[in-house]
Amino acid sequence: MFTLSRNKGTGGVIKTDPDSFIVEEITKNGTVLRSGSQYSCTDLSEETDQKGKFARFVLEKSNWNTIQALREIGRRFGRGNKSVGYAGMKDRNAKTTQLASIFGIKASDLARIHINDILINGAWQSSVGVETGDLLGNHFIIRISDASSPHNADAIIRELNGSMPNYFDKQRFGSRLNNHKVGLKIIKGDFEGAAMEFLTGTDNEINKDAVDARNKLREDLDFKAAMTYFPGYLKYERTVIEYLYRYEGNYANALRKLPRGILLMFIHAVEDVVFNYALSKRVEHADFENCNLWCKVGLYGFPDISNITNDTQGHENCIPLGNIIGYETKDELISDYEKEAMLTLGISKDEFKIKGMTELSSKGDMRAMLASVKDIESKVNGDSVTVSFSLPSGSYATVMMAEITKDYAALNGTPGVSGSI
Repeated sequence: MFTLSRNKGTGGVIKTDPDSFIVEEITKNGTVLRSGSQYSCTDLSEETDQKGKFARFVLEKSNWNTIQALREIGRRFGRGNKSVGYAGMKDRNAKTTQLASIFGIKASDLARIHINDILINGAWQSSVGVETGDLLGNHFIIRISDASSPHNADAIIRELNGSMPNYFDKQRFGSRLNNHKVGLKIIKGDFEGAAMEFLTGTDNEINKDAVDARNKLREDLDFKAAMTYFPGYLKYERTVIEYLYRYEGNYANALRKLPRGILLMFIHAVEDVVFNYALSKRVEHADFENCNLWCKVGLYGFPDISNITNDTQGHENCIPLGNIIGYETKDELISDYEKEAMLTLGISKDEFKIKGMTELSSKGDMRAMLASVKDIESKVNGDSVTVSFSLPSGSYATVMMAEITKDYAALNGTPGVSGSI
């Protein structure tokens, strides 16, 4: 069992349409950017600069993911992808509100733009753009449809008492759930194996033409021929294949043709497996009292990782921490569960200082093992139930909904969760 709550779930389905899954960003000053509301720089405790080169704005959208929406807005003004900024990525299949920015345009012009399913809920000029991480968290309003036991939501909310397991969910591991497999090979210096897992791994691949292409390349290893049959939508794979066709055997540099952010995702996915495994064991054994380190609660009641403490008497206003393993992680702080996961994966912390691709080395970090769940309530209407709650940045609503519905689709098969590596 990898959920904290033991009560029977509501059952039902989520994300039936964008209006059934609403995400409202919580800004650095604690303002929840409500859908349909207008905001000024004063509302968000921001300064304006009429000579500034950035337009900062509140973006409301549905049927667009964040990058797609900002790219389209930028295109209307002749601005490229590098000109946009956002605090956090938001899904396409949801109605979302968030802070964003574009360099080189006037806020007054931005406010008059008309694009289907996109609204500008306030814009102002600034000398600084929005950067990834410029948020406290997100507020969610999620409707569960066709629930078999909608009234169970209240019992689960009481049982959780404001916390949920802070797992990394499936999206951290890629659509094929193999990011960590690629990362493990990179960590081990097996760049050929990493490239071939990226190109030819077919586990959890749902597109038949992609399965056929990956299998064919694995069998014949003809990169020149692969350029003729690999689907065009697999653009990153085709980039790696083209390099290997031109520079046979140079697997490390072929991987370097991928954006650095994607390469880092492979490494982080390995760290995420270790974290998920250790957390699932603590959930299974109800073993949170024996954690090595804790952090204090900060603004909005969310964990403040910068405020680490060993003074946990009574554990008041403290949240247990787990390691994101890296080469600087202190040996004495690595838990037995983390050691068990690393042993199963066949890795050591020192291997995160990656030989041959040093630019991907990871020092490590810490993460709250329990996410604070704030502002939570539920409302039942027939066989549907609407649950609203706030989570810190980096925590996943899908994990919370697994607690409520007991539909484990978002967690089943997630590497590390429920002891699966």
